[in-house]
Order: sequence, then C-alpha cells, then structure tokens
Amino acid sequence: MESPSHLNIKNLKITIFQAYLFWENIDKNLQNLSLRLSSGVKEKTDLIILPEMFNTGFSMNAAELAEEMDGKTMRWMKDIAEKYECVVTGSLIIKENKNFYNRLIWMLPDGSYQHYDKRHLFSLAGEEQTYTAGKEKVIVELKGWKILLAICYDLRFPVSLRNQKEEYDVLLLIASWPDKRSIHWNALIPARAIENQSYVIAANRVGHDGKEIYHSGHSQCIDPMGKTVYYKPEDEDLYTFSISYEEIVKTRSHFPFLKDADQFKIIA
Repeated sequence: MESPSHLNIKNLKITIFQAYLFWENIDKNLQNLSLRLSSGVKEKTDLIILPEMFNTGFSMNAAELAEEMDGKTMRWMKDIAEKYECVVTGSLIIKENKNFYNRLIWMLPDGSYQHYDKRHLFSLAGEEQTYTAGKEKVIVELKGWKILLAICYDLRFPVSLRNQKEEYDVLLLIASWPDKRSIHWNALIPARAIENQSYVIAANRVGHDGKEIYHSGHSQCIDPMGKTVYYKPEDEDLYTFSISYEEIVKTRSHFPFLKDADQFKIIA
C-alpha cells in the first residue's frame, strides 16, 4: 500500500532528445545540441535526456576522446541544466584513475551531479577491451520519483534491472542501439516495463555513425501496464511528455505482482 505522501507526487515532465550525432566531434555535437535545444524546448521540463555518448557517438577511441570530470562536456551539461532549470542526463567517455568509463551523468541545475558507469559492456563491439565496467546500481530521485539509471546493452540483462521491493518508479535507459537489432529493442522495453511495473523511458540516437552503422531511433516511453506514452522511429526528435505517478500506484495496487517476485543479491 502506498503512503499518502507518495500519492501526492506530481506528474513528471520528460524531454527526450533523439539526436543525430556527429562522429567523434565533441565541439560540433555540443554546438548542435545547444542550438536544437534552444529552438526546440518550448515548455518547462523536469528532465532532458540525451543518448549514449551524446558528444562523440559510440566510439572505442577513448584515448583520444575521453574527458576528465571537470572537462568541457561536464561544464556544458551544467550550463544546460542551469539554463533550463532541470536535470540533464546522458553519457560520455570519462577518464578516471587511468581507466575509461562509459559514464552516465545526472546533472542538476545547481551543478551537483550523480553518475552511473555502464555495467554491461558490449563485447560484440569490443567495449570491454577499452572501458571498465561499473558495479553499482544507481537510483536517483527527482521530485519524489525514484529513477534507475541504465545504458544501452544493460537492457538485455533483466536480473540487474529487477525492481526489488518497489525500489524504483522509472527505468531510464540511454542508448546507441542500431537499427538492425531494433526488433529486440522494441520487444525488450515493454517487457522491462511490465515485469517491473514501472515506466521505462528509453532514449536512442539516429543516423549513421563513423562505422556506417545505422541507428533508427525508436525512442519511447512505456507505462507500467505496457502501454505506449511516446514513440518515435527514424527522425531526429525533441519531444516533451508527462508521466503520472497515479498510474504506478494503480497498476501495483490492482496487480500486486512485485510482492511475489524472487529476492536475490547480485555478486559483482
């Protein structure tokens, strides 16, 4: 049973930027993203979501592209969060303690932040040969909503995304997911929403990367019952929509399946 304080949680406004990315060109990407946000964000939002490695594309060229945690992209995220008075999130290549990470940044308007390092590294592209895997499950909070952070390949591993004891309300996934496996993307996202009785918000990119791999977007938001709130294939898109906490309360109340789920611990 939800407590009265939970019932007072307001709708959350989400802005997904399904962006075209310029291959390994940090300055051009940041400039383009700034321009598109300036012309496209026309209403107050609580959260702007950018794709995986939004400033470079999904590259293994970490030695050339990595930034420190006080680098230009982090400063750019801080400026954007402050400008739009909202949280900004997306991942970039970070160098820390001689290791490289595919790191999702959760940047607040006051310049404070949290981060999640991608746990499941995409061996088909040799990601594990360049990057160090994260070990921590990271849940952030925004206006009373609990949000689990995940990156791309994580989507295929439901154990680490399992919503034990109703610990989160939204699974937020950023990605650089190719078109040739879009059938998997479109099947797995609703599955994660239904099994975890949470919203799943997934932001992908569009266009060809430097290896001529095509990305067709299909960014989407699926509600706890598996219904589509937002879905956009193919084109670059900047779109704002709302999600309702009442839908989570109603779903979990009418169908209390999470209480019957297996309890377990992941040994890293």
